[in-house]
Amino acid sequence: MQWLIVFGVVMFVIAPVMWLKPSPRQKRQVGLKACARKQGVIVQMEKPPLHHFKGMMPAYRWNYAQDAPGPDFVLLRESEASDALASFHAGWRWRIAPLRPLPDDAETALKALLERLPRDALVIESSARALTLWWWESQGAERFEHYAQSFAALRQMLGGHADHLAPPQR
Repeated sequence: MQWLIVFGVVMFVIAPVMWLKPSPRQKRQVGLKACARKQGVIVQMEKPPLHHFKGMMPAYRWNYAQDAPGPDFVLLRESEASDALASFHAGWRWRIAPLRPLPDDAETALKALLERLPRDALVIESSARALTLWWWESQGAERFEHYAQSFAALRQMLGGHADHLAPPQR
């Protein structure tokens, strides 16, 4: 009977330590975020541009150069979009379409990227400041590196193609 009491006490002491131990998913996400930051990607938890979404979601942001702002657009995965939104490519719809057509090379690169993204990637947003991927981080760091390279190249292609041109300097 004493060994049962000792076992119970030991388990009582060890249990909180086990709760603090990170899960395999948490370990993968830590490595993923470290890999992203190493490549200059800003990772934050923010409210995504989804209608009726409550809570926060990981946002992976590639900033445009200050002197080369990007176009404004928001692409949603069809599972998150209304049928009223214009279809773009491979199960994605425009929530906000760019005012001017995207450069041909950028549109081709964007379409290729959309075909490769995991199912938990729900939104791609571009503003004058940054290109942002909103997703639930289902992939590991190795796989993310391929997406990161494609997003960095897309950012280069879209940079300088802002919808609103800056007023001329006097």
